[in-house]
Amino acid sequence: MATFEYVARDKTGKEVTGTVEAASKDALAKQLREQGLITSKVQEKKAQGVVKKKTGKRLFGNKVNLRHLSIFCRQFATMINAGVSLVRCLDVLEQQTDSARLKEIIRDISAEVEGGATLSRSMAKFPTVFSNLAVGLVRAGEVGGVLDETLDRLAGFLESDMELRRKVKSAMTYPVLVMIVAVGIVVFLVTFILPKFLDLFTELGLQEDSFPLPTLILMRVSNFMTSKWYLTIGITVGLVIAINRIKATKTGKRYYDMVKLRVPVFGSLNHKIAIARFARTLSTLMSSGVPILQAMETVAGTVDNDIIADAILLSRASIREGDTIADPLASSKMFPPMVVQMITIGEETGQLDQMLEKVADFYEGEVEAALESLTSALEPVLIVFLGVVVGFIVVAMFLPLVSIISGLSQ
Repeated sequence: MATFEYVARDKTGKEVTGTVEAASKDALAKQLREQGLITSKVQEKKAQGVVKKKTGKRLFGNKVNLRHLSIFCRQFATMINAGVSLVRCLDVLEQQTDSARLKEIIRDISAEVEGGATLSRSMAKFPTVFSNLAVGLVRAGEVGGVLDETLDRLAGFLESDMELRRKVKSAMTYPVLVMIVAVGIVVFLVTFILPKFLDLFTELGLQEDSFPLPTLILMRVSNFMTSKWYLTIGITVGLVIAINRIKATKTGKRYYDMVKLRVPVFGSLNHKIAIARFARTLSTLMSSGVPILQAMETVAGTVDNDIIADAILLSRASIREGDTIADPLASSKMFPPMVVQMITIGEETGQLDQMLEKVADFYEGEVEAALESLTSALEPVLIVFLGVVVGFIVVAMFLPLVSIISGLSQ
């Protein structure tokens, strides 16, 4: 939901202005027509509340740690449930949080709420910190009078998401460390040790054209890395920047997400993570009373994969036309049959949120099992890879010495 400013005229021709939240400009125009107003101008209102220091740097430019956000939501829910006023809750939370960025944001939200703004609208002014999911849940809690429950669900969601990310990072730590060590050893051997051997070979009278092929390859690499080191750094940095620029485009992001789903081994893992996040997010939103169309739109923005997001938005469009949720998801081929069947059962029994929660639990378990299997399989593969690389370099360095010793013995 975005905030729009509009200028319209009523049936008498009198000009009417206002600010209202709507899903899109078209949705707002339709809403105003139903009220008997004819719009003449509609524009999206830019988010306010971004405080700047005197240096001109953004104070709220970065995201707040998920742990701080989950603690904020959990404590907020507890105080609301105890009957503490909203402004008093925010004052206490501002004093308790360990995050400097979050402290400043809470202070700004508190000022907005004291000025008469709703909590959800105040939070929406910080999209880098409070996602559409968080704002939507808080808005639903405000409307239904169950703000403490929705904040508690939001805290639970953030904790589950944080735990999932922790497991992924933990599983990837060992392979990444091994690769860094492998690259470090190769660079050290090629740039520091190999040149000393080459100087020794030259002093012994061994000509370059008589070097074995492995030694010749390493010599070319060593010469390039020592004499053209700035090109090596430049090419590496250039590739990183180019990849990030491509990913920033809509087409590039789409192809990147497609590769993430299709790459061997890791593709299946990425797919399971996206399905788990879809089910957990939609279950949380529906349990909090968020309308299904708004919930589907929010979920599409949280799965972090354009291919799966497109399937969700297609399902949302079908729902608007009176179709079920499950059929478009099944047609997209992005959702496993088990997920589709669970959603179908949930729709038929009126327990869709509970079924989605079971799906989320199942796929989070699948992700954990896949990570354990992946880590167990990668350990011997990486050790063998490191041994082969280092062994190749050592053999390439000593082959000319073997040739020299053989010549002397003859």
